[in-house]
Amino acid sequence: VQLQAFGGGLVQAGGSLRLSCAASSSRFNVLAMAWYRQAPGRERESVASISAGGRTNYADSVKERFAISRDNAKNTVLLQMNDLKPEDTAVYYCYARWGPATWWGQGTQVTVSS
Repeated sequence: VQLQAFGGGLVQAGGSLRLSCAASSSRFNVLAMAWYRQAPGRERESVASISAGGRTNYADSVKERFAISRDNAKNTVLLQMNDLKPEDTAVYYCYARWGPATWWGQGTQVTVSS
């Protein structure tokens, strides 16, 4: 599975960005998908996930501000990020899992200025 992330950029605090991740897989509908992020000097952390069945989970720091969704027809997972804060600045990575197999996409930089 190849994952390609799009949509990062520079935004002011309070603004919004939408990240998208396109997956090259004929079995996208069975993949669990997630977004992780890694800020400088910090460990990579889970931001949001969505199961094959559509169940979502969020880090406490982004609840009520971020929304993850998937479009199985387009093999795409989206991360809508609203009310962005400077502490959301990080490289964001797309992640896929099927059983024990996992895949990572290249990161996309999100920078939130105060």
